[in-house]
Amino acid sequence: MRKIKKIWAMILMITFIFTLVQIQAETVKATEKNDEVYVKIRYDRLDKNYRDWDIWAWEKGKDGEAVNFIGEDNEGKFAVIKANKDQKQLFFIIRKSNWSEKATEDQAVDLTSGDKEVIIHENNKKINREDKNLNKNFNKIKLNLHYYRSDNNYDSWDVWSWFNENDGNEYEFNKEDEFGKIAEIDKLNPNGNKEISFIIRKGKDKWAEKDIDKDRSINLAYANNNGEINAYIAEGDEKVYMDNSKPIGKRISSLKIDSIDEINFEVSSKITNTDEFILKENENVTGEDLYKIKLENNGLKGCIKFNKKLDLKSTYSLEIPKYGVKNAEFRKVYGSKEFEDLYSYDGELGAIYDKGNTQFKLWAPTATNAKVIFYGKNGELYSSEAEKQLDMVKTNNGVWTVKESGDLDGVYYNYLVTVNGKQNEVTDPYAKAVGVNGNRGMIVNLETTNPLDWENDKRPELKNPTDAVIYEMHIRDFSIDPNSGVNLEYRGKFKGVWQKDTTNLEGNIKTGVAHLKELGVNTVQLLPSFDYGSVDESRLDMPQFNWGYDPKNYNVPEGSYSSNPYDGKMRIKEFKEMINELHKQGIKVVMDVVYNHTYTTGSSNFDLAVPNYYYRQDAEGNHSNGSGCENETASDRSMVRKFILDSVKYWVEEYHIDGFRFDLMANHDIDTMKLIRDELDKIDSSILIYGEGWAGGSCALPNEEQSLKINVPKFGDKQIGVFSDDIRDGLKGDVFNNTAPAFINGEPGFEDWVKFGIVGSTKHDDIDYNKVKYSKKPWANEPYQTINYVSCHDNLTLWDRLKTVNPNKNDEELKDMNKMTAAVVFTSQGIPFIQAGEEFARTKVNEDGTFNENSYNSPDDVNKLDWNRIEKYEDLYNYYKGLINLRSSHKAFRMTKAIDIENNLKFLQSVNNKDNLIAYTINGKAVGDEWKNIVVIFNSNKESIDITLPSDNWTIVVNKDKAGIESLGKIEGNKVTIEGNTSYVLVDTASYEKNYK
Repeated sequence: MRKIKKIWAMILMITFIFTLVQIQAETVKATEKNDEVYVKIRYDRLDKNYRDWDIWAWEKGKDGEAVNFIGEDNEGKFAVIKANKDQKQLFFIIRKSNWSEKATEDQAVDLTSGDKEVIIHENNKKINREDKNLNKNFNKIKLNLHYYRSDNNYDSWDVWSWFNENDGNEYEFNKEDEFGKIAEIDKLNPNGNKEISFIIRKGKDKWAEKDIDKDRSINLAYANNNGEINAYIAEGDEKVYMDNSKPIGKRISSLKIDSIDEINFEVSSKITNTDEFILKENENVTGEDLYKIKLENNGLKGCIKFNKKLDLKSTYSLEIPKYGVKNAEFRKVYGSKEFEDLYSYDGELGAIYDKGNTQFKLWAPTATNAKVIFYGKNGELYSSEAEKQLDMVKTNNGVWTVKESGDLDGVYYNYLVTVNGKQNEVTDPYAKAVGVNGNRGMIVNLETTNPLDWENDKRPELKNPTDAVIYEMHIRDFSIDPNSGVNLEYRGKFKGVWQKDTTNLEGNIKTGVAHLKELGVNTVQLLPSFDYGSVDESRLDMPQFNWGYDPKNYNVPEGSYSSNPYDGKMRIKEFKEMINELHKQGIKVVMDVVYNHTYTTGSSNFDLAVPNYYYRQDAEGNHSNGSGCENETASDRSMVRKFILDSVKYWVEEYHIDGFRFDLMANHDIDTMKLIRDELDKIDSSILIYGEGWAGGSCALPNEEQSLKINVPKFGDKQIGVFSDDIRDGLKGDVFNNTAPAFINGEPGFEDWVKFGIVGSTKHDDIDYNKVKYSKKPWANEPYQTINYVSCHDNLTLWDRLKTVNPNKNDEELKDMNKMTAAVVFTSQGIPFIQAGEEFARTKVNEDGTFNENSYNSPDDVNKLDWNRIEKYEDLYNYYKGLINLRSSHKAFRMTKAIDIENNLKFLQSVNNKDNLIAYTINGKAVGDEWKNIVVIFNSNKESIDITLPSDNWTIVVNKDKAGIESLGKIEGNKVTIEGNTSYVLVDTASYEKNYK
């Protein structure tokens, strides 16, 4: 999703202008020529989430290049491209920087008539384009001029800036950021000038010296709608840069401690020797006999190797003449034993509330200063200045602490953390309550957030993990449509999940929690419902949607699902209320948790407090991309592991959560997952744990340590489940090829994939593992380590997949295939899982009529549950309901031990080599079922097939049309004809009648 910024040292600074036809998005020449055209391209997204988006631009016959957005205002993000009028047209695409998504197709801009502004509006996923003349008419301009000097000495330097010769003024460098110093230049522009000019100068008389002895100007095309411009200047460099993501000036761009005896450095332009390097420890020059420097051939990188261990409590710096001075930052050394021994901490962290006082504890071992700041109790004042601040004291293990007396319940707070020379405002990673958009923590007396009967809330009992029937749902999807029957103010909210006795508008279909009860599911899995960053909680009057895989504050419910996101307590109260009410209905709640990555990296709570610690690095020191989001948390580091453990325990103990689905679980190391299981067992061993046994990209953690599907045997007999992509793709086809057929389409060769799922991915002599493409051997030790499913929020819905693979089949034929898919899942050993709406042919259709396979931010019209489909697909819905009843009523379909499956589930050898046919028997009596003998048959051929049964006299409980535990007919002998695209479940008549007369 996100492209990690290329290291500045990998790109040489451009020192001359190549050609007039080259696109120039980052630099501004001193004068504007008649043949130059400025094009401002705006992108106005509904969700205001511009992460990873940029522009690909090109002129005819020329190579394209990426252009970053350089500003933002009320009309969205914008970039400015300086082109050449002679080229006549400029072309662009707005896209994700890795081409994973495009907002537009090729767009052309006419250059012949001068400067242009193009606005790309997103309106309910429809793109509208607006063209207009580029506005350069500003009565007032604010220029933020960012200035970098390699020696970090800005004494006596300032800026002289003007529009006209008679309105020049001097401006001090009065602020700073990571780039350098900043001069804020506010100037009136009564004459409507189109450029603002400046000189950087020095001396007591302010003109003793100039940094570049010439006037430089910036075109007002670069201003946002408020007349504000950010520009970047480097010492000795004539160019004015509008985008600081590229290397600017000679500098030490990186100095990282990567092991206990190595510091790696990078520079922005080539160095030929290291003779003038000066290395210091705590401002004292380090003797050259204590280290060696190895410079790489490109002169842009190198390694300082010490002949003794570094003192991790010391400050190391490198000075290179003309490149400046830089302090070393921790990076891969975070994973060293020395760091862990020095800074690991096992105590409580966060705001520890008591009515008489609150103690604050923040783990920030690399910080040089920390404060806690208070904002008062009014959450509506989310942009107000702090009212008070307290200095914190650094204690052992890198923990900063301070105690404030009084009852601080409801007070909003943050930390100010100084690290690597910069002060960051940090929302407490351990915050238990937050304000709007999660930008401020809130101290909370959690007792005041409990529902009236919270102390009596109990987890619904399931004797075994395989008793669970999991229903995956999204809070907003579940009730946002009017035909949900949910009160308008509750739609899309926590309250909308549990509103009682809801029906569709006609009153003939149960919806919401009433539907769940009628269907028979006993466990819901909520898509991310912790506080995530991709929905603006202050703009809920605007259409916004996201699945929520963008973690911001892990220990707080999402504010957009509450009735008031400005009130830090409201989301907590309403989340607990939802849990309580679902529990009353006998429904467990599993949280979808996303500890594998964060919404942002550099600006995440983690990185602002302890830069680089929480994220795993690859061999080059770059962020590992096992999450596919270009940041991946390092669960193998002690304080990341501690955070995850503390977090899951907090959700269980404070919110009574019944289980966790771990997103991209392979990014977590095996030891961490085993510890999570052990810790939760101490609280309640019935708490479910399962996750995706794969990563979203290349993970730097060694394969043998990842919680991959193939590594499940390393969990022993612990209940840590993994989704079975074997049965998923064996049934419906490869999810990465939407038209690929499989078993339910009558495609031969997938029988053993499905049979492997039927035995819960455990060892079974009747499976030919050479025919199971993804898994050449069993990977589950016990059936409760397997999650059997065919659809979830990812990829096409099952119904849309069936229609895509089988475009010429009618609804009746598609329903038959859907029913068989469900029959396989619900009669298989393991834990069954369905996507919300699968039971009534859920579809996700874009405005253009295409099916949506990745609706993570699509509008409600695409994602909502259309409850009226239950009426249209009533027979499919009843089939699901009957299958769930069948499974819940009979232990034979939910065995708890692999040995029981091996001994009592046997595939009929008479059909073993027949295409698209699977048949097996279950010895129900041996596993404590009322039904002594059971036969299950799946025929996905078009034609009927005759099968010889192991004995005479059977009762049908599942056939092509119906499913459940009621008799659908008898078979007197030992022969049965199975229609095409049909599932059968048979019970020996003697034991059936004994228990159902």
